[in-house]
Amino acid sequence: MNKISSVDSEELVIEIQSNGQKISVTRAESLIDALARSGIDIPTSCQSGLCGTCKTRYISGDVEHGDCILSDDEHQEFLTPCISHIKSGTLVLDL
Repeated sequence: MNKISSVDSEELVIEIQSNGQKISVTRAESLIDALARSGIDIPTSCQSGLCGTCKTRYISGDVEHGDCILSDDEHQEFLTPCISHIKSGTLVLDL
């Protein structure tokens, strides 16, 4: 359990590649909600990683994929921000 506590206190950040904007996100908050809170709206539909509506390209970062539709190859450059999360550090999105 100590490991979970240290992960929970780690700063997780979304960085928008086009303008350098940085958005802090908690482990309990979805990426899509953190983006919306910062004025970045990504279309969603199912909110559970089943439809691909919110499929977004990322440049770098350690992603915890939660979707059921993207292949292992697609996971190398795409994520579904409605259900995926940052494992640690900063996630740079191609937005």
